[in-house]
Amino acid sequence: MKHGTEKQMKKQQKPVVIVCILILVLAAVGVGTHFIKKYIPTKERMDLTEYYGQTGEDEMTVILGTDIMETKAVKSGDRVYLPLDMVNTYLNQRYYWDSANQQILYATPSELQYYPASGSGDSEVWLKDDTVYLNLDFIKKYTDLDAYVYDNPSRIAIQHQFTSVNTVTVKKDTSIRYRGGIKSLILTDVSKGTTLLYMEALEDWVQVATMDGYIGYVRKDTLSDMETKDFERDFQKEEYTYLTMEDKVNLSWHQVTTQEANAYLADSIANISGVNVISPTWFYIQDTAGNIGNIASADYVSLAHERGLKVWGLIDNFTADVSTTETLSQLASRQNIIQQLVQAALSVGLDGINVDFESLSEDAGPHFLEFLRELSIECHKNNLVVSVDNPVPEDFTSHYDRKEQGLVVDYIIIMGYDEHYVGSDAGSVASLPWVEQGVQDTVTEVTPERTILAIPFYTRLWKTTGGAVTSEAIGMDEAQNVLSANAVEPVWDGSVGQNYATFEQDNSTYQIWLEDAQSIAEKVKLIPKYNLAGVAQWKLGFENGSIWQTISDNLQAAS
Repeated sequence: MKHGTEKQMKKQQKPVVIVCILILVLAAVGVGTHFIKKYIPTKERMDLTEYYGQTGEDEMTVILGTDIMETKAVKSGDRVYLPLDMVNTYLNQRYYWDSANQQILYATPSELQYYPASGSGDSEVWLKDDTVYLNLDFIKKYTDLDAYVYDNPSRIAIQHQFTSVNTVTVKKDTSIRYRGGIKSLILTDVSKGTTLLYMEALEDWVQVATMDGYIGYVRKDTLSDMETKDFERDFQKEEYTYLTMEDKVNLSWHQVTTQEANAYLADSIANISGVNVISPTWFYIQDTAGNIGNIASADYVSLAHERGLKVWGLIDNFTADVSTTETLSQLASRQNIIQQLVQAALSVGLDGINVDFESLSEDAGPHFLEFLRELSIECHKNNLVVSVDNPVPEDFTSHYDRKEQGLVVDYIIIMGYDEHYVGSDAGSVASLPWVEQGVQDTVTEVTPERTILAIPFYTRLWKTTGGAVTSEAIGMDEAQNVLSANAVEPVWDGSVGQNYATFEQDNSTYQIWLEDAQSIAEKVKLIPKYNLAGVAQWKLGFENGSIWQTISDNLQAAS
């Protein structure tokens, strides 16, 4: 009886054991599934059409460095074309669209080249649906880049940065994923030793880009430390050469407004010393056709040369009601200005041209730069120095593009004045911190050795009456006369690097921040400090006779 009971109990326990085993198996399967889901990298690959975006017929996605661009390239047969705006913005801004003549102009250091647009994709320039496109081979003619062209999906990857590039190296075969995480879809595989562009580090992942246009994430432990490197290139381009002086430039602008005034040069320079360049204000734009006013004098140049002075004739854009933008946006007008300038320079024996185009609107920027490129070609053919006057850098003058100017012309001149001006609040014309900041900002873009700092020989006498502020520009001697007449003793203000004075008269408050030997010395000291090319002064006739020695003494350390 007992034996039978035990047998019966075993029969009853068997299903329970089976159920327990099944539960354990299911639990193990669940744990395993969870482990797989959590810890095993997915091998699923991302659809590249989804990744790069859908393109229309004959369109191509553009991957530029580490960015997938919204604007598309186009193709015509085997030819690939990039939009001009993209090329100018990211690759090479010297492709200039001459809309009036439907052509691209490209200014090399030695010549201006012309490339007419075609209505079909069979030439260097394609005008398609009112958009200008440049053939890839045409771009590569003047631009250092690598391009990778692919189908399915249609795309082009372009690399154009080859110096100071942040990179990492793959330490073992791995995959680049769309996002940071092992479950993110795979974009592509990379093998050990591959160089990738480093973008950003997360906790366990690094955002990278491949040379052929994949931008994604790789586990940090599969990569080397980031390093900055320069890639060796065999691209050859024509380099600019510059006409520069062996000595530090010491230039004075000479305001000449009539032909007859040229005869007074001897009086104007009788007491100067140390100056080696004089720049008379001889030329100005007369109309939008590019005709220029010209009061140049061969006798003036001859006398200046006898006194050891080089002469850089100045051209300005101060003629009222003549649009600088309209003038410079026309090839014929630019060439007209240049032809007349060079002819005038050669006829009177000039040594250079000084361009003083001020208050340029943002839309004038590209045309101004093209004018300088074209001017440089013709001036350098005739051994004429080209210098350009620029305001102290501000956000609203970035379109002057000092970096591009500095690559094209011989000298960039910083007009280190007009910090405060007619219509502004009362203040210094050129406080030392403001001028120095202008120098610092300029030399981040321009070679210091070809940068000239211009300083003012004038100040402003500010008058405040009942809240209304007016001012007048006066020279150094006149400023001292004002102080003497009002028995005022100026006080040095180290915060602006100038002597300051104020006084009351006839219910008005007068203020003046002086330019004198002390303030000028502090400004000229910036030239050796930043290894600049020299100094310029606006203008001859506003100076005190003793100021020339001050300038020479403080330039001496720069020589």
